[in-house]
Amino acid sequence: MVNRSFRAARPGRLSPGVYLLLGLGLVAATAAILLAMGRVPICTCGTVKLWTSDVLSSDNSQHIADWYTPSHIIHGFLFFGLTWLVARRLPLGARALLAIAIEAAWEIAENSPMIIDRYREATIALGYTGDSVINSVSDIGFMLAGFFFAARAPVWLTVLLAVAFELFTGWLIRDNLTLNVLMLLHPVDSIRAWQSGG
Repeated sequence: MVNRSFRAARPGRLSPGVYLLLGLGLVAATAAILLAMGRVPICTCGTVKLWTSDVLSSDNSQHIADWYTPSHIIHGFLFFGLTWLVARRLPLGARALLAIAIEAAWEIAENSPMIIDRYREATIALGYTGDSVINSVSDIGFMLAGFFFAARAPVWLTVLLAVAFELFTGWLIRDNLTLNVLMLLHPVDSIRAWQSGG
């Protein structure tokens, strides 16, 4: 009886409900931090859209989903792979919490003045003003969808889907996760010219 209680209380032996509550707590804390940073809760247009397709409009990164949503799904693929490599002995729920923490940290950093200014200087996001809180929370949700998809799907299918997302968004909006990271870290003038339609 004592041994059974001890096993149940050990870290990493939490119930799915506890992982869910902890995950929701992390997301709520992220939203609270973003609000404290001055981020708007929803689009200043006063509406919440399920989808917005114009990357160059003021609606981009303000609603639930847009053409950058596939990038966040790929984050989930990558975070599942990363946690499988470095922490595969942890339960899936604990690894999902790690993924939420990483994505939440990025959402906070992405909406800091330094990163917003960097996006404006180095990428095609000239009018970028940061994400709304609902968009950031949705990004975390889409990352989790990608994480749990990767946990269930064969590796080849996850990789194929990631490549398809990258190629499709690269073709359609001249941007994707790979280009976004590249241009943020090391801008390339020829890529920026191509992205701008040149």
